[in-house]
Amino acid sequence: MDVSLLKDVCEIAGAPGFEKRIRDLIIELVTPYVDEIKTDNLGNVIAVKKGQRNPDGKRVMVAAHMDEIGFIVTHIDDNGFLRFHTLGGFDPKTLTAQRVIVHGKKDLIGVMGSKPIHVMSQEERNKLPKTTDFFIDLGMPKEEVEKYISIGDPVTRDRELIEMGECVNCKSIDNRVAVFILIEALKNLKNPAYDVYATFTVQEEVGIRGANVAAHSINPDFGIALDTTIAFDVPGAQAHEKVTELGKGTAIKIMDAMTICDYRMVTFMKQIADQEKITWQPEILTAGGTDTAGVQRMGKQGAIAGAISIPTRHLHQVIEMAHKSDIQGSIDLLVACLEKVDTYDWSH
Repeated sequence: MDVSLLKDVCEIAGAPGFEKRIRDLIIELVTPYVDEIKTDNLGNVIAVKKGQRNPDGKRVMVAAHMDEIGFIVTHIDDNGFLRFHTLGGFDPKTLTAQRVIVHGKKDLIGVMGSKPIHVMSQEERNKLPKTTDFFIDLGMPKEEVEKYISIGDPVTRDRELIEMGECVNCKSIDNRVAVFILIEALKNLKNPAYDVYATFTVQEEVGIRGANVAAHSINPDFGIALDTTIAFDVPGAQAHEKVTELGKGTAIKIMDAMTICDYRMVTFMKQIADQEKITWQPEILTAGGTDTAGVQRMGKQGAIAGAISIPTRHLHQVIEMAHKSDIQGSIDLLVACLEKVDTYDWSH
């Protein structure tokens, strides 16, 4: 597995609505492997690879969102500290004393500050933190901060990708691991059955906005979303709470809180995985949604849609972790599905 490429894709900044850096990298990486590529008005990258057996012009949309959870600067106080609003969902308890990058006229490192425990009342100590309890400390007075930072500048987490055993650990595994999977699939896809619309979407973390627009434009017959899912395979988890487990294979989505996947796509994916001897596990995610919803519903007739999910620990925290064999299995399953989508009887 090309860990160095995954590192580049994960570490680059791209908060919702501010995806330019990751978008430019994706365009550079995928252009040699596709027949055409364009960027729509919202900022989605749509890369098309023509099908080899496609007299009816059928389209398969594969969606991987390129944005990452982040923040936006809302206020600079008299001492140069920044207040912010979240872009996407955060677990506030994970923010304490973490480094972030504020992307202004130049990138500045900041620290998430909060009230020291030494001066908290007992009541404050017993309360769960809120995002509004935090501020960003740039170590500069206001007049210096304002040379570089303005209201509305995006903020992302500052973490490098490292390997831990057979796992990778970084900020933004959600959903840069899916971006990586789609890039690698395009490289390895030699014989696609139908036209493949590889779509790197924007603003998923704030409401699946990019996928909605792209699906309306593409009008796919079939849809496959790529996204992370919860791996709650840690101490204290009950068996029924795990959703997925690291190292137990790529996950085939059955449903999440926004989508019930088409039973035909679920069956097709399971059959292909078994045929190709790809280890897989079922996924039912009762809270949270993915681009699957937009892909499934926003085309003119809707799409026969499902999703390949990558089991991930510590989701929506400062660092996230995925297993290399699950990532590789996801690439293999996606390629096989795109090459064999014309072999399944979709009429039943």
